[in-house]
Amino acid sequence: MSNAKSEASVESLFKPFKSKNLEVANRIVMAPMTRGFSPNGVPTEDVAAYYRRRAENGVGLIVTEGTLINHPAAGGNPNIPNFHGEAALQHWANVAKAVHEGGGKIIPQLWHIGLTRKIGDLPNPEALPIGPSGLNLTGEKITEPLTENEIADLISAFAQAAADAARIGFDGIELHGAHGYLIDQFFWDKTNIRTDRYGGDLASRTRFAVEIIEACRKAVGPDFPIVLRFSQWKDGHYEAKLAESPEQLSSFLAPLVDAGVDVFHSSTRRYWEPEFAGSELNLAGWTKQLTGKPTITVGSIGLDNEFRSSTGVSAQARLLERLENGEFDLVAVGRALLADYEWAAKVRDGRLDELRNFDAAALNALN
Repeated sequence: MSNAKSEASVESLFKPFKSKNLEVANRIVMAPMTRGFSPNGVPTEDVAAYYRRRAENGVGLIVTEGTLINHPAAGGNPNIPNFHGEAALQHWANVAKAVHEGGGKIIPQLWHIGLTRKIGDLPNPEALPIGPSGLNLTGEKITEPLTENEIADLISAFAQAAADAARIGFDGIELHGAHGYLIDQFFWDKTNIRTDRYGGDLASRTRFAVEIIEACRKAVGPDFPIVLRFSQWKDGHYEAKLAESPEQLSSFLAPLVDAGVDVFHSSTRRYWEPEFAGSELNLAGWTKQLTGKPTITVGSIGLDNEFRSSTGVSAQARLLERLENGEFDLVAVGRALLADYEWAAKVRDGRLDELRNFDAAALNALN
């Protein structure tokens, strides 16, 4: 691949994106990454500056780290930010303002970790972890199954967070339905063995998410974007599958579309891996083909120096070709943006030799 072709292809990352209710200056999304720099659940001025730096340097859409809904067992670390309470919401309003001033858009990821929480975890050690059937990701029974009244309270908490996001100036919301957390625990047959309307086959197991999406839509109106992040894999269970075929994936996605999802954030660990045999499409590609909705692809983008490569067949070339072909619409970059807040600007401007490699030390500071 020649330098000219490489530079021309990179331009596809910087074309504006517009769908029914989401408009972004380019195709680059900052993927949500847990940081844990919000003492007592309140994001600091450093958090606002951290996100603003990415917006100022060419990231079109920022998805925040996971933020906790108003439920005592939503998280397991007092430094994870809340998305409820006057203090946290005022600081999140400042974050949204800072990102807008930097030229970007931002949505909070709304999160409940479910039964990945351990008994006794802070900040509410008295609160037992919760899940659809009381089973953790290894199938061990930890607590009693959620009652329908408890489920209704959780749905209301998600909807309140969505309403607050709209009220304080965010550009949409992302619901975290991936990686084995609460919403995903309802999706997965290993953690959801309920026999009521929240259990059953794969399509039936979407009901909790469907009711959350419907409640959020009612809270924010028709024009506020709702993104759903979902995955096949779970933390520690990387070969897990919700859907074994495109047909099963279609049955899973259809109720979520009907409920009001605008964009699917299809989480994979390596974006280049085909989702099903017989096709090169990844999860985002299949999701777009089956639903007609815009999708975000993610998974090791910007790592291994591929954006420095100017000869041969690079991961960069594969990514950009697939983007140009419309397999997916947006590209989420995680660790590469963690290590280098100028990543997008450097790629845009051809300063590829200046890209900083990801190092685990980047996890320990808000650079």
